[in-house]
Amino acid sequence: MPRAENPTTKTQNAKLRKLVPALLSWFAINARDLPWRRRSDPYAIWVSEIMLQQTQVKTVLPYWDRWMRELPTIEALANADSERIHKLWEGLGYYTRVRNLQKAARFIRDKHGGRFPESFQEVLGLPGVGRYTAGAICSIAFNQPTPILDGNVIRVLTRVFGIAENPREKRTNALLWQMAKHLAAQASHIPHPASRISHRASRIPHPISALNQSLMELGALICTPRNPQCGICPLKKLCLAFHENRVGELPNLGRRIATTARHFIAFVVERQGRFLVRQRPAGVVNAHLWEFPNVEVNGSRVDLQTAARRALGFEPGRPEPLCMVRHSITRYRIRLDAYVANPNRLSRISQTKGRWLTLRELQALSFPSAHKKVLLRLLARDA
Repeated sequence: MPRAENPTTKTQNAKLRKLVPALLSWFAINARDLPWRRRSDPYAIWVSEIMLQQTQVKTVLPYWDRWMRELPTIEALANADSERIHKLWEGLGYYTRVRNLQKAARFIRDKHGGRFPESFQEVLGLPGVGRYTAGAICSIAFNQPTPILDGNVIRVLTRVFGIAENPREKRTNALLWQMAKHLAAQASHIPHPASRISHRASRIPHPISALNQSLMELGALICTPRNPQCGICPLKKLCLAFHENRVGELPNLGRRIATTARHFIAFVVERQGRFLVRQRPAGVVNAHLWEFPNVEVNGSRVDLQTAARRALGFEPGRPEPLCMVRHSITRYRIRLDAYVANPNRLSRISQTKGRWLTLRELQALSFPSAHKKVLLRLLARDA
């Protein structure tokens, strides 16, 4: 297996220099008209970058639009209550992102007078902002030659340079960051191209911004993980993997982590037109979101009465199936079976922990995606 070369060699530097004009020319014509690309304020760009972490553009679009309408400024985000930001984020998943977003907004309000910091190190110091996100914000919002390296960029660079080592390994990852840094530096020497590019791309303020976005865009649209469109790729003449027929082998991410099956039982309990829900505590997956009482079960045979006793503290009457939901969180493949549980005696649930809310009140809360589907099924049933 060939090892990646040192990116400071003359040959590799020459190749990196050729990438920049090819990427900029392609991006000028093919850049998607995304709403955050019409904005120059760092807040809008920051929100988009946080939402785009581990989430596809098509999924983010309606969330970003709604967020910017509801919380258009750093101050509005900093002052919003927890329930509101979680409701706006509902369905995007990875809810630590939205809590860090608000922590960062409050830090900016308190330590920077509400003005988004421009220093790379200060941006990097914000909660929820890593090296990639800081580089993206600084290059797109402030035209700074800061490199970026996400999954899309890794895929482009490993294929173009034929890097066969795992990009997650320390040495190879450092090499890729150095390449990205070299590309950003090359773009910083190119004059502003606004007078000679398309109306959509002319909204891009500087070649540095365009260069970094073009790397991400190429990986998202052309140099995809499966079925890449090498025939129309602007880098195919420079791409070592294409010429050596190794595109399908790169990047070499090693063995995939095995998936783990998990099974949960949830109970929808009604009392006088109100339903029992609980809020997940801090420090766990989906913290602060609401859910129906539930319990994880093991094995193929499930004793519903035992599960109900664990989840509710009492045994209801015969539970009736409501729906089954399948979903995934990281490596877990989860099945959630929801049952309507009618207690035999109301006194048994009078002290049960949680909140008893009407269907209308439930709709105002933020739920994890699986429990949201249970709520929708309940709403459809009672419509």
